Formats: sequence, C-alpha cells, structure tokens
Amino acid sequence: MARKIKNTKTPEQRRAEAEALQASIAEQVEQLRNSEAWTRFLDFARSFHRYSLGNLLLILAQCPEATHVAGYRTWQKLGRQVRKGERGIRIFGGRDVVTTEEDEQTGEEKQTRRTRFFPVSVFDMSQTDPIDPEAEDPSTIAHRLTGDDPLGIFEAVADYLTGQGWTVERAPIPGETNGYTTTDGTRRVVVDAALTPAQAAKTALHEAAHVILHAKEDPAEYITHRGIKETEAESVAYVVAGILGLDTSAYSIGYVAGWSQGEAETIKETAGRVLRAAHTLAEAITETGEATEAA
Repeated sequence: MARKIKNTKTPEQRRAEAEALQASIAEQVEQLRNSEAWTRFLDFARSFHRYSLGNLLLILAQCPEATHVAGYRTWQKLGRQVRKGERGIRIFGGRDVVTTEEDEQTGEEKQTRRTRFFPVSVFDMSQTDPIDPEAEDPSTIAHRLTGDDPLGIFEAVADYLTGQGWTVERAPIPGETNGYTTTDGTRRVVVDAALTPAQAAKTALHEAAHVILHAKEDPAEYITHRGIKETEAESVAYVVAGILGLDTSAYSIGYVAGWSQGEAETIKETAGRVLRAAHTLAEAITETGEATEAA
C-alpha cells in the first residue's frame, strides 16, 4: 500500500497556498539579485563556454549528473583543480584553420578559413576540488537543507513514482548533484545517498516534478530549454514542500535564480505549468486526515 501524508487542508486551501508560494518565488529571486552572492555567482557562470546541442547530448550521455563543465585549464583559472585520475568527458572542439591556396584561374594566392573539429576532454565540477578550501565558493547560492523529514515526504514520493512505473533509489552521486531522472528509457530516479532527510525529501519532489512535466519530452528538448525545465521542477518542489510545512527556500530560491538567470518574468511565465504539476503531486502523496505532528 502506498504511503501517503495525512493532511487536513481542503483542496481549496491547498490551491490558494500553492498560488501564494509560487508568487513568492519571483519576489525572493528579485531580492537575491541585489546581493553580493548573486554578483559572484554571475561572474562564475559567465566563465563557461556555451556548448552545441550535439556536445550537450554527449556530456549528459557520459555524465547525466553534470552541472558545470569546462576544460582542465579553465577550472584552474576558476580556482578549482581536476582531481588526479578523473576521466574526461569526451566532446568535440573546433579550431579555425587558415590555409593559403593558389587560385587555378588567376594564379593568385588566397586564404581560406575552415573550422576543424577534433575530440577534446572536459570535466564536470564534481570532478574538481577547490585549490584553496578556505576561499568562498562563488557557485554556491543554493544551500542544502539540514534536518529531518518527519512527515515521510521522501517515502510518499517514492511510492508515488514506483506506482507510475519508475524505480527510485538512493545511491552515491559525486560532486554537488543531489539527484537526477534518467532520459534513456530506464525510468530511474536517483537521489544522493549522502543527503539529509530534509534535502532528500526536497530532491525527491524535484525529480517527481521532472517525471510529471518532462519525462515524455525528447531529451534534446530538455537540454535546449534546461533553464526553464529546472526552474519548473524546483518551483514545484518548493510549492509542494511548502504546502506540507517544509520550508526549502534556503535551497530552492538560489537554485531557481541560477537556472532562470534571475529573471522574474521566466518564473511568472512558468506559473501555470508549475501549479498544475504541484496540484497533481500534492494530491498524489497526501490523503485527508489528521496531520502527523513532527517529533
């Protein structure tokens, strides 16, 4: 029997609370944009090369939990060192090559510029360590949650996903990635085994939102519009967790800000899809009854 969370709120109360929570995300992101942490994060984010769709597919095929990818020397410039023994993610790099050729008709020399592609290695941030462990990490604007999951949110979400034909597992994930949903047809949701119960519950909600909103999409669609997809999934997690009494703002607001590039309009434009998914998920993991008290 699927485990569910007892909830005394009426559907109308949940819907009103969900709308208020979703609206608050944009407000809190705008506040974050005025902070020094946001300025440092932007400088960090701008250091990364924009990869082609083909290379993005190669990256995620080899490292589905990848977040920030760069070359060996770029990581050193950013104050991080690729760990010894790490295997690079193989993609294609391009270099402009200029050749001088003689025009057969005129006999004059002319230069021709071509782009030649060749395999190169890049590394995800999870494969690196800070060169100076005491230095402030500019990539950190989302702080993992501490504490417990007294209502059993993780178990309720896991049962819901299992009932939908997905496998949910806790397993070690390197680096800063908390969880991921596979896009290769294996229908797996993986949540990092090292997370606190509260963070694991939030991550389970996030991955369930991906299943509801994005699982049937072509992987290329997700990659092309990844910022919007991640904004939607984390917004759903924040809203549903909030309805259940788990405040995830310490993590969710920074996460949404990063993926939405701090654009409040992006958050507002996703409101319809976010609220529909939040209602679906909340109804699936709760049942009417006396709420469980936290210990």
